[in-house]
Order: sequence, then C-alpha cells, then structure tokens
Amino acid sequence: LAKIEANYRGVDEAIFFDIHGNISEGSGDNIFVVKDGAIITPPTLNNLRGITRQVVLEIAESMGITLLERNLGYYDLYAADEVFVTGTAAEVGPIREIDGRIIGNGKPGPVTRQLMAAFKTVTQKEGSPIDE
Repeated sequence: LAKIEANYRGVDEAIFFDIHGNISEGSGDNIFVVKDGAIITPPTLNNLRGITRQVVLEIAESMGITLLERNLGYYDLYAADEVFVTGTAAEVGPIREIDGRIIGNGKPGPVTRQLMAAFKTVTQKEGSPIDE
C-alpha cells in the first residue's frame, strides 16, 4: 500500500518508520545515508536483513569505508551527503530527492557510485547467468 501511495504522489519509493519515529526501510529495499564519507544504516530490528544489504556492507567494508548501524530520523535524510537503497530489484539505487529536498547535488554521490560499480562487478563474477 505504501508503494501505491508513493506512486500516486508521483514519487518512486516510500520510507517506513518504526513506532519510535526512526527510519526503518523503503517499501522494498533497505536504506542508507552517507555523511562525511561514512555509511549509516538503521539496525535490522524493524526491517528486513536483506541479502543485497549484506553484500553492500561487505563491499563497503572491503573498500575501507566506515560503516555505522544506528537509528536515523528525518533530519539524517535531509542533511545527508548521499542516500541510497539496496534490494534485489533496486540493486544499489541512488536517491536524489526526499520530500522535495535535493540530496547532495541531486546526482549519485561518489560513495554511491563506487558501490554501484563494485556491486555490478560482484554480481557479474559471482552471480549465476540466466539462460535466455
């Protein structure tokens, strides 16, 4: 229902919050904030422990990127340098705007772009091809 409402409002994704007002996840993906070069993501208490989320965390760790798992609120989204989501369908998807507010410069940031490229490399090397 959240995805339907988001589409009705002309946006691509909905963001879920827990009962305490902390960010939980998107309607079909996990959410990440990049601030000062560090990746911050909500703990998996109230959201799915996504496989793609885990792969991206492993990639980021191998690249030496600081990873933090902590509660996030609206302010963290609005003040982020970058925001991205991960999921089976989304893979690593940059978020350019939230509630009409441009994130960073409105384009995928350097950390997001690095992770997108690294994730593509991992899936091409380790993934199983689907016969057409």
